[in-house]
Amino acid sequence: MNNGQLQLALREWRRHLTHPLTLSALAGVTLVLTLVGPFDTNETLSAPERLTYWALLTGIGYLAGYVISYGILRRDVSAFQHVVRLTIAGVAVGVAMCGLVLTLNRLYFGRAAWPENMLVFLTTIIAISLVVIVLIDTFSRHFARQTESSAQVSDPPAIRSRLPFDKRGPLVAISVEDHYVRVRTTKGEEMILLRLSDAMREVGETRGAQVHRSHWAAFDQVRSVTREGDRAILSMRHGDDIPVSRANIAKIKEVGLLP
Repeated sequence: MNNGQLQLALREWRRHLTHPLTLSALAGVTLVLTLVGPFDTNETLSAPERLTYWALLTGIGYLAGYVISYGILRRDVSAFQHVVRLTIAGVAVGVAMCGLVLTLNRLYFGRAAWPENMLVFLTTIIAISLVVIVLIDTFSRHFARQTESSAQVSDPPAIRSRLPFDKRGPLVAISVEDHYVRVRTTKGEEMILLRLSDAMREVGETRGAQVHRSHWAAFDQVRSVTREGDRAILSMRHGDDIPVSRANIAKIKEVGLLP
């Protein structure tokens, strides 16, 4: 992961992990686990110790799950492929969580506290991790819908009125093709007989810029940035990549897409 991708990822992680919905869910799970005291923690730890133990386990576990699943679940794939990737992410997080549980047990109990039945232990942790991964995926989709809804609440860009109703989503990119421009939104693409300069005047308050003589890109729709010499490539959340020319590198640096 290059610096541009890292900055984008960190910004998105921070937004997700500090969202009230995420914090409320983590606090609720921690409180329930503290009161119930599973895995004999109710008998071996005091209430403050249980609160700290489960807060650490829940918080670090969720963070690990989000980081591990970030690269796996970010691709636009079929429903079946998405389920497969959810499963892979859940197993990976489960294995990581097993190590975390054993480490916390050593810190709290002074020993590794190996479970009597390791198979049951692993199965239980992986099952819980799968549930966590599904929650992360659900929250991420909710946040994405919120972002798109917020973009649609403000005055829609004038160029959207040129698109068919079923393609009037948030703008992703505008690219020149002969005498036409290809307008890409989160709901599809449409070719319009229009100059790029005229099309860019109709993007309204959408945050973006012309990053190449033939391309305009919406900054909020950039998934990652790859530096290629004195140029760059923007990987968009929807559709093909967008090149950034040397003369326009400063624009994406100004908005934090590149260091």
